[in-house]
Amino acid sequence: MSAVDTGATWRSLVSDASAPYRRSGRFAWHFARGKLRWDPVFVHLLERGVIAPRTRVLDIGCGQGLLASLLAAASRAAHDGRWPTAWAEPPLDVRVRGIELQRRDVERARDALGDAAEIVCADMRSAPFAEADTVVILDVLHYVSEPEQDSVLARVRAALPTGGRLVLRIGDASARAGFAISRWVDRLVTFVRGHGIAPLAGRTLASWRERLEELGFAVASEPMHARTPFANVLIVATAVHPPATANARA
Repeated sequence: MSAVDTGATWRSLVSDASAPYRRSGRFAWHFARGKLRWDPVFVHLLERGVIAPRTRVLDIGCGQGLLASLLAAASRAAHDGRWPTAWAEPPLDVRVRGIELQRRDVERARDALGDAAEIVCADMRSAPFAEADTVVILDVLHYVSEPEQDSVLARVRAALPTGGRLVLRIGDASARAGFAISRWVDRLVTFVRGHGIAPLAGRTLASWRERLEELGFAVASEPMHARTPFANVLIVATAVHPPATANARA
């Protein structure tokens, strides 16, 4: 498939991945379409091949399961020969387990995905993490305190083999204006959805990098806020050695 088909392919994937949410109501369907279409992280994961084929993915804070639905749609497209040659290898036959705290989102995910993914209603601070090849945490860790963040990250490292990946999107607190906008939007969305005013714990990109390196990750990062005013950064951290014992705060 030529590069000129890439945009059409992405629009088709958004449509295919959001369609199952019609079963969960108009809100779930419109949210899925809008989030997949406008959040740059989803197309980036496919274009760059961040999630390898035939792997086990743990999606922490999975919401209504959009990543699982997108990966399933991508696998179908690739099997049907509808995959752009300009993109990396497609995520064929990936197995997804999602953890989500909000029961309504879990219900939407289960209605939409059926047996295509396992969605668990649990708190990431206490839920067991099954062994995985890739762990994905998008825009979630700032909802818990810094010591709780450290604990989650240490348990993620324990769930990954050498060579496994953590895909983590965070807000970079060193980008003052963008980070402040992100916090305001997070608080507004949380309040509108009936969850009160959530405390938010921010860290600088340098602090995230330091912590992950202590845990035995090699860290790569790049901005992930295209067309938005936010300070979002995508971190892809590869497990390369055991945690440094003296600094492995859990």
